[in-house]
Amino acid sequence: MKQKRPPIVTVLGHVDHGKTTLLDKIRSSSVAAGEAGGITQSIGASTVETPSGAITFIDTPGHAAFSSMRARGAKVADVAILVVASDDGVMPQTKEALSVIQNSQVPFIVAITKSDVVSGNPDLVRSQLMGLGVQFDSQGGQTPCIELSAKTGQGIDLLLETILILSDVNDTTFDPQSPLNCVVVETNKAREGVVVTVVIHEGVLRVGDTLYCEGKEVKVRALEDSSGKKSKEVPAGMGALVLGFSFLPEVGSQMTSELHSSAIKEKNSATGVEQKESDSEIRLKIILKSSTQGSLEAISASLPEGVYLQASSVGDVTENDVFLAKTTSAKIVCFEVKAQNSTIKLAESEGVSIMSFKIIYELLDKLEKIVREGDTIITGKAQVLATFPYENKKVAGVKILSGKIVIKDTLVLFGADSEKQVKVVSMRKYKDEIKEAKEGQECGIILEPQTEFEPGDLLVAIKKQ
Repeated sequence: MKQKRPPIVTVLGHVDHGKTTLLDKIRSSSVAAGEAGGITQSIGASTVETPSGAITFIDTPGHAAFSSMRARGAKVADVAILVVASDDGVMPQTKEALSVIQNSQVPFIVAITKSDVVSGNPDLVRSQLMGLGVQFDSQGGQTPCIELSAKTGQGIDLLLETILILSDVNDTTFDPQSPLNCVVVETNKAREGVVVTVVIHEGVLRVGDTLYCEGKEVKVRALEDSSGKKSKEVPAGMGALVLGFSFLPEVGSQMTSELHSSAIKEKNSATGVEQKESDSEIRLKIILKSSTQGSLEAISASLPEGVYLQASSVGDVTENDVFLAKTTSAKIVCFEVKAQNSTIKLAESEGVSIMSFKIIYELLDKLEKIVREGDTIITGKAQVLATFPYENKKVAGVKILSGKIVIKDTLVLFGADSEKQVKVVSMRKYKDEIKEAKEGQECGIILEPQTEFEPGDLLVAIKKQ
């Protein structure tokens, strides 16, 4: 027999238009404060109780990098909320989010945030959206529009009531006896193993179930509901954390109680090396490391032209990543992961660049800049210990602090109050000519052009990628 379930809601919109702050206010939690740059970095699912019933929210990031996640989020949702800030109006990601909603044919609500700010203009927002084909219910259409403030709470009760009304109209019910159907909305690795967040559309998810995802068998070992409590079963309309996966499924994958041939598919390029090299177009090779599968997939799908994904995986940077980067002339790009000190030192000694980011669009902007302008990497650092003359030239007695210094290297000399670019024209260890010096070694270096330097100055070897 059919039973009523909580509607599943996805929140979309332009970066910084207040999506996470809105959900934060609804959930009375501190999600927004804990995120780098105030931007949601991954998709989660949480259920909130209202006087009229429960609602499950899928929190989708607002940046264009997550367009593939957004599309999947909209497809698993019963209702979408398009968030637009009253002081900014329709922006590029607003249009993208609207297109995702319209293509998925999910009923949606326009939430005009920051309606309490003096510079806001809700009427302009409505006019802009009407120009994009939105038909508001106040003018005979089917799309509600609510002005609200996440800061003061204005309009939030009306928003929740409207969500529940739309869900009633669209009959959000489920049959507990039906085969299970879940959708993966996030994956990551934790101390307990692979942790997968799902939202349940049909049936009941239970500990001990044998399920199928991407054609592979999954034995459910443990469940947590959206409040973080251990649970033996979670019904449709709710989100759950699942332990029992031996692999990282793609975000948007279906998990079912029956094995269907259509569920068996090849992993895409976000989980391995699938791209074909085209040397004429490749400007930069990267090894991508991320904290979650969802972020990995989103970044991989949004790489600028000219960037070749050599390899990608979830987890911290390892020595194997460094060696692979060395042999393939790739950079290591990290999103919300780290490298141990020993790995960093290995990368420096091997001349491998590790770039770390906490905000997606900063990562993508940096890669685009490197492709467009080229990039300078540091291959070695040395400190001047002493100075002495040799054949009418000034020699720098140095100790290599990291990486290596090689003859003909271009160096940047950092003095007390100056910065100059010089070139290594001669290197000696005692009386012997040498071609390079590595970390921990000492040697004498002659620079060109001749310039002033003192003990304590720093020499940094740089190279264009």
